[in-house]
Amino acid sequence: MSKIEEKLAQMDVTLPDAPPPAANYVPYVVTGNMVYVSGQISQGAQGNMLGKLGETASVEDGVAAARACAISLLAQLKAACDGDIDRLVRVIKLTGFVNSTSGFTDQPKVINGASDFLVAALGDKGRHARSAVSAASLPLGVMVEIEAIFEIA
Repeated sequence: MSKIEEKLAQMDVTLPDAPPPAANYVPYVVTGNMVYVSGQISQGAQGNMLGKLGETASVEDGVAAARACAISLLAQLKAACDGDIDRLVRVIKLTGFVNSTSGFTDQPKVINGASDFLVAALGDKGRHARSAVSAASLPLGVMVEIEAIFEIA
């Protein structure tokens, strides 16, 4: 088991198989030492995590959804690294989209669910630049979608 997966296990997290793409795109692109991971939607053990922040979902719901996206991002990273996730040098950037009402302004708090998880799991390798933006809707009605850029060895 990799060092990163050992740390995840201590956090009671097991990486799932990388989710397949839902349309005509690839789940990640590796170019040089960079991995660009396509947007990962909020999915949990019970299926898609649905809702609109500021209407049918709370900030806490959104935080959990963002954390779920981060787990899927790491699953895609592991696949991009041919199973050796310890090749990770660092998380470079997250772009988080929050399905929210026009008056909702806590997008950064929601995307903290992913950021806090990555720092807890990866330490300084998990610190990253980030954007957190609102969306009028997201695919399948999910609460959150996050894409990422990683540096690998």
